Amino acid sequence: MKTKSAQAPGKIRSQIAAMPFRRKADGTAEIMLVTSRTTHRWIVPKGWPIKGLKDHEAAAREAREEAGVVGAVARKPAASYTYWKRLDDHFQLCEVKLYRLEVERQLADWAERGERRCQWFSLADAADLVDDPGLGAAIRALADDAAA
Repeated sequence: MKTKSAQAPGKIRSQIAAMPFRRKADGTAEIMLVTSRTTHRWIVPKGWPIKGLKDHEAAAREAREEAGVVGAVARKPAASYTYWKRLDDHFQLCEVKLYRLEVERQLADWAERGERRCQWFSLADAADLVDDPGLGAAIRALADDAAA
């Protein structure tokens, strides 16, 4: 169950996200992006922290619920970025901690399968497709790490 922490207006809220990636046979890395439910923009699986779960565990849960992917998640965030989240009656500034998730498999069915599109992209294409500059920079950094 997802929970939202109550915070005073004007405060930055925390979110967690997974950066689901895999390596192709030739060694190049790909990342899975999902569409947001309301604006259908390409994003990574993300959500609010979940009470009782560590942030990296919550990021893995978001990846499973939103994209149906499971795998090994890093315990420490690889990057973070801020963005304005559209809520029903206002915008909320959020700081997102990104956790790498090396995908081992994709499930045949998952919670939000009918609500979102998900697709594998090269890291360069994914960095260009996402609207949030901070997320694009984090994906480019993942590409730099993959090339090293």
